[in-house]
Amino acid sequence: MKRIFPALCALLLLTACGPDLPPEHSERLQIVAAVFPAYDFARAAAGELADVTLLLPPGVESHSYEPTPADILRVQRCDLFIYLGGESDAWVDTILSATEPWGDVLRMIDCVDLLEEETVEGMQGGHDHDHEEDHDHLGEVMSMDEHVWTAPRNAAAITRRLGERLAALDPAHAGAYAAGAEAYALELEALDQEFAAFFDGQPDRTMVFGDRFPLLYFADAYDLDYYAAFPGCGAQTEPSAATVAFLTKKVQAERLPTVWYIEFSNHLVADSIAEAAGVETAQFHTCHNVSRADLEAGATYLSLMETNLETLRAHMQPQQDDVRR
Repeated sequence: MKRIFPALCALLLLTACGPDLPPEHSERLQIVAAVFPAYDFARAAAGELADVTLLLPPGVESHSYEPTPADILRVQRCDLFIYLGGESDAWVDTILSATEPWGDVLRMIDCVDLLEEETVEGMQGGHDHDHEEDHDHLGEVMSMDEHVWTAPRNAAAITRRLGERLAALDPAHAGAYAAGAEAYALELEALDQEFAAFFDGQPDRTMVFGDRFPLLYFADAYDLDYYAAFPGCGAQTEPSAATVAFLTKKVQAERLPTVWYIEFSNHLVADSIAEAAGVETAQFHTCHNVSRADLEAGATYLSLMETNLETLRAHMQPQQDDVRR
């Protein structure tokens, strides 16, 4: 965690020059979200009653994110700070312990049932986070997968929990928060049913990712079989020849038409596997973060996952012998 020490030192210099004042008065709740899913769920639940800020810059991976002094002040002075609570944003624990935030804090991993991390056959590497012990700030063993938002039903549960927390912070508008959260949760549950119906119609629910696989909750929700080059929080970018060969053979043996990759990937590994197997590649957006263009265009978790569903419909059909190379 040495990388955030300069920011913390700068923060101490800023705060040492003036009194320890509370946030400026605002009639609207000030919400800070560490990652895009939390930002989107908070916007849906709060509507026009709150100002919601996304801490993670567009296009940036949380694993490599370095908070600025301004970011740390935002966390300290907001009414509600929402973060994932996994190893990819372990920097948050250092901020929270150093700045003593005035507002409330919500961890997304506390809103749903957690699954243990997995390393499946053919996957290269394991847990790659830079830490000495597999424990978080509360002392529990950190062997659980943190990508909880990737299943729409979990997204709905997190959104409802946010609605409850916002209602507690601002009782005068409790009904509005509950209504906003429930409306979005129902849309997410409808999407969950669409995904379920799609996969129920698939003779083979196997997906191969030439990339990291931060989609364990999605795979569990729809009973998918998956293979990938790296685990969800893997830091490697170059798989071994054995990994590439295994995944290529799996695509060929299962007659899969597509090798998948995730957003912000150079998809070189997926391209290599697909070329060797004579198939296509396609992107599955994990919704962890968005590009600046997507953010400015109004992308939501719901819209991104709806695009994923359309991509699945277009690219997840069994390969026919007469079109195989």
